[in-house]
Amino acid sequence: MSRLLPASSAILVLMSLLTVSELTAAPPPLIGYTEFHCNLPGGRHANVKTMRACVVQADGTGRRAVADELSQEADSWTQFAGWSPDGKIAIIGRGWQSPENAQWEEEHKTFRFVPGGWLYDSFLVDLDSNKATNVTAVDRVSFYNAGLFFWPKDPKRLGFTALIGNNSHPFSMDRDGRNKTDLNNQSSEFTYGFSSSPDGQRISYHKAYQVYVADADGSHAVKVETGHPFNFAPTWSPDGTSVMFVSGEHYNCHPHIVKADGTGLKKLADRAGYRGVTEFLDVADFHGGSSDIPIWSSDSRTVFYTAKVDQNVELFRVTLDGKSEQLTKSAPGTTHYHLEATANGEWLLYGSKRDGIRQLFVRNLADGSEKRITNMPAGQGAMWAHWQPQQ
Repeated sequence: MSRLLPASSAILVLMSLLTVSELTAAPPPLIGYTEFHCNLPGGRHANVKTMRACVVQADGTGRRAVADELSQEADSWTQFAGWSPDGKIAIIGRGWQSPENAQWEEEHKTFRFVPGGWLYDSFLVDLDSNKATNVTAVDRVSFYNAGLFFWPKDPKRLGFTALIGNNSHPFSMDRDGRNKTDLNNQSSEFTYGFSSSPDGQRISYHKAYQVYVADADGSHAVKVETGHPFNFAPTWSPDGTSVMFVSGEHYNCHPHIVKADGTGLKKLADRAGYRGVTEFLDVADFHGGSSDIPIWSSDSRTVFYTAKVDQNVELFRVTLDGKSEQLTKSAPGTTHYHLEATANGEWLLYGSKRDGIRQLFVRNLADGSEKRITNMPAGQGAMWAHWQPQQ
């Protein structure tokens, strides 16, 4: 999850002195992300329970915790998961795990999601009032509810995934958490990576590591035929004409796209040996890290992704006809992860592990200038960042 080569050190010093207002275009004002400890002894849970949702201004100032009261119970934590379309409401995941269940997971090197051992809910937090609303607890369907998002073009509708009978199901619900509807209720296979098309009329997800596209109510589901055993994390292009996902084998999968109807499969780029996950802990983690997937540019004409170059994981951009451009050439040992572009296409937000510390950076895509926006000390990290939408 050494800085730059010596020849570039002067450039780094110059860029570190710039404020966002001095760069050629101003990014959105806030970035939501998660801070945590990453080297505490005791395994995964000992570190995960330190996670706290935060926001910071895009110039690196004004850092503050969000809905900190949600993590006051022992063995609980918060994660920043997204924004409302108008940028006024933060989506916050709140997790809790019993120490007994966490110990069992460490001993068996696998998750055990059971009632009484886990509780994960998704909250809507008004940034002005700090009021937190647990919409997944209303007419509860599961003890584990994640992936909450605002349904495009329908301000009264939300989407999320719920764990039911050891399988994950895509749900829609009203803005107040009522009328929860299982969009894949006939399935006994694990469904994940749920998202809606920009017009709100279609959905995509992967089920048993195969990608599907369907109507918004879950009907007329079509499997995307790739011939590969591992297909993961489909996302719609901003113009709604295409769906992108990674496809291949587990830990050897690459960005592909299809048309909105699931046809016209095309491989865009190769990640050159990158496993597609970034480790977020410096202690042994039985799960192995956090998925690091490609993202669309705001104009739907290119895709940003990460790939291995020697011992680094660098940033790339590829056009839809397969022409790749390497955006970073970093000091040995650098890894980049979790990309997100602004709606105006001018800025890229990402994490980068340098000198052993995971920090967040913003990059001006026009001139390649970069600014660090977090100042995490050794033993702590910052990840899973999201631009605040602009109206």
